[in-house]
Amino acid sequence: MNQRFGREFLGTPGPTNVPDDVLSAMHRPATDIYSGPLVEMTDSCLDDLKKIFRTEGQTYIYISNGHGSWESALTNVLSRGEKVLVLPSGGFANRWGEMADFLGLETEALDWDWRRAVNPDEVEARLRRDKSGEIKAILVVQVDTASGVVNDIPKIRAAVDNAGHGALLLVDAIASLGTMPFEMDEWGVDVAVTGSQKGLMMPPGLSFVAAGRRAMEAHRKANMRTRYWDWTARHGSLHYEKYCGTPPVNQLFGLRTALDMILEEGLDEAIRRHRLLAEASRQAVEVWSEEGMLEFNILDPRERSNSVTVVLMGGNHDSEMLLDYCNQKGDVVLGIGILGLKNKAFRIAHMGHVNAPMMLGTLSVIEMGLVALNIPHGRGGVGAAIEYLGKQVS
Repeated sequence: MNQRFGREFLGTPGPTNVPDDVLSAMHRPATDIYSGPLVEMTDSCLDDLKKIFRTEGQTYIYISNGHGSWESALTNVLSRGEKVLVLPSGGFANRWGEMADFLGLETEALDWDWRRAVNPDEVEARLRRDKSGEIKAILVVQVDTASGVVNDIPKIRAAVDNAGHGALLLVDAIASLGTMPFEMDEWGVDVAVTGSQKGLMMPPGLSFVAAGRRAMEAHRKANMRTRYWDWTARHGSLHYEKYCGTPPVNQLFGLRTALDMILEEGLDEAIRRHRLLAEASRQAVEVWSEEGMLEFNILDPRERSNSVTVVLMGGNHDSEMLLDYCNQKGDVVLGIGILGLKNKAFRIAHMGHVNAPMMLGTLSVIEMGLVALNIPHGRGGVGAAIEYLGKQVS
């Protein structure tokens, strides 16, 4: 029986589901880019992005994916040949480090594995050994969607301070902004980056960078600045200069609507919603894991993110079989295992435009797939998720 009828549900950790209101806002003709409402919209979006990043610093909008925001962060605060310390915890800090290598920076990565967060004590120990201050910046991802981990950014900042080190702290908040607490100024983050396609409920195509005071000071002497990414050039008096050319007109209308939705819900309430839905998912996975075939990738429950849950599949079962079943029979697209977890895991996203019916429906399709494919699992995972939400939401 073919169950593919109606709208396909996107349960991947990026891109995520886009609200109808955002899609409707984008569905319009192009408009004047030199004066009028679009100019005011840019200013309001830049201001409201500060509210989401929780910063008084500068914000920038780029026509790019998240990798573009990485390049913006690196090229605006560093000079060729300088050294950066990479703090891996999955796949994406490593990728950011690879970009730094390509750009002519020297990189060093701490030891890591797929199943734990960055250890702040290890960060502090390495920085204490850097007596000459060779390390100019630290690259870390708050939530790595490849592993499902969340890194403790305040503790990493404390490790830097305890070591008495002056390195800039650059944080990838692509999979965490709008889904988990992020306090750029309070936590002492110097540069933060994110993308449109996750917690901000937009289609892919825009990225955002926030820069604090120390970053702007470093920017003035950085020699890797290029015309497109350069922050200074984007402070020009003309509207198009904020984008180094034609603005992403339709995307901006969508962004304005998405930001309005987040601020209307309240950022703290949005973060609470993500926490509840994530924990409901974890309750289901906990039950499914009772037969020993499935398990959380991240071992310490405190290090599991509220954006995505990564589930390992053991035995002779290929996770792709479950993914295919959920897509073909249940119209739910789950995240594949990527990089070091390819064919070994599946990823359940709970970020962005998502609510209890969406989450419980996704978990139900997964449980249906486990039954249909005879994959050993504990029974009643969806029931555990429902019971949890029923007790928490009143």
